[in-house]
Amino acid sequence: MLLCIDIGNTNIVLAVHDGTSWVHTWRVYSDERKTGDEYYVIFRSLFESEKLDVSGIENVIISSVVPNLTLSIQKNVKRLFNKEALLVTHDVKSGLVRSSIPEELGSDLMCNLAYAHYLKPDKTVMTVDFGTALTFSTVNGKGEVLGVAIVPGLVTSVHALFGATAQLPQVDLHIPSTALGRSSEDSIRAGIMYGYAGLVSSIVGRSEKETGEHLFVIATGGLSKTISPLIPRIDMLDKFHTLNGLRLIASLNF
Repeated sequence: MLLCIDIGNTNIVLAVHDGTSWVHTWRVYSDERKTGDEYYVIFRSLFESEKLDVSGIENVIISSVVPNLTLSIQKNVKRLFNKEALLVTHDVKSGLVRSSIPEELGSDLMCNLAYAHYLKPDKTVMTVDFGTALTFSTVNGKGEVLGVAIVPGLVTSVHALFGATAQLPQVDLHIPSTALGRSSEDSIRAGIMYGYAGLVSSIVGRSEKETGEHLFVIATGGLSKTISPLIPRIDMLDKFHTLNGLRLIASLNF
């Protein structure tokens, strides 16, 4: 079995693949204040709760965009499984043209790009990842990384409104019945949901003009399923897209 660990700004996702499907997934809040021992206890308790036989984990791969947590998680992998985890960097085999990978590209986006190209090797593909940040990553049919656009994520924007204003409430996000909200909650939902739908469509359209190609658009991340009905240009939903990218990179390097 393969253990994939995706260390993000909001959550650490751990997932086990048995060669056929994802059999276990867990989410742990990313907290740089936690000690390595605390994470060790958390991870061990998660595995024990699912009666996971740790001896069955053959390989471990890590993607991290939180440098302060990377070493701690690597050490805990060694402690739990007595294995060295493969860390996703620009030097690993990914199926992408290495010289085209921007120097500052995050490992999560690299996983998204790698799997997008693997899925549609003859197309120019954009992955739209609805995470802490909303990211647009595009790769062409040659495996060349064309570029990335980044904006604050939907929930991040809601938190910013709540934290920076005196009267606007914290709200859960779903598609409102109208763009003309009559309450603070519905007004925020209307602005965020319809506004971000328009933003996504605009980025896709502008990227197509710049590339001169029709993009195949894959959506992933927390709110991708919720907002996708508002965005006709989304061709595919894949909640495991980043994890599948990790699995792909693992298969190319182990």
